[in-house]
Amino acid sequence: MSDNIAIETNSVTKIYKTGKVEFRALNNVSLKIKKGDFIALMGPSGSGKTTLMNLIGCLDRTTSGQIFLDGQNLSVLNDNQLAEIRSKKIGFIFQTFNLIPSVSALKNVALPMVFGGVSRNSREKMALDMLKKFGLENWAGNLPSELSGGQQQRVAIARALANNPSIILADEPTGNLDSATGLQIMKFLASINKQGITIVLVTHDNSLKKYANRIITMKDGEISEHR
Repeated sequence: MSDNIAIETNSVTKIYKTGKVEFRALNNVSLKIKKGDFIALMGPSGSGKTTLMNLIGCLDRTTSGQIFLDGQNLSVLNDNQLAEIRSKKIGFIFQTFNLIPSVSALKNVALPMVFGGVSRNSREKMALDMLKKFGLENWAGNLPSELSGGQQQRVAIARALANNPSIILADEPTGNLDSATGLQIMKFLASINKQGITIVLVTHDNSLKKYANRIITMKDGEISEHR
């Protein structure tokens, strides 16, 4: 595998079972994503986009096939090893923000650093520096419910970047935002990508594909178009 490849999937299949019923969410998916790529993973609901993202993000395991992250075969790792990769190499951004409602913006951003073993003083200083980059230092002590949707998503992006990941996985990050705020969020992601971070953006919004340097379209659990 080339040193320039961030993510590689080889014949990845994912089957979910409910009783005797099987649902093939992914079928024999193979792709390569280079370091520094900005990928738009597109397709209708149920096409397998989020399932693929969850597998790449070490949140789930394949039924068959292999996934490599920076040359490391995820299939042979145990849950603790997957969690370590997840905390060090991957930042997640979700449509619903997924912030912890009972703690401040600052503590939400600092949380990944807890798992990274960073001391409390250091992580709070680093979290504040991260919030400053997003113009949110004055809201550091606010709970998520006291922030607008755009502010919550900026906090979520700051949290995703807290451990200096090499890969950002963004699942419909503008889905709950108005168009002007969504544009702002996409500009943030584009600027992060220019710093060398690989981004995989899951979306069904055609207006967002202009930010990507490659577009992968999925249908019925398979890649239908790749450009």
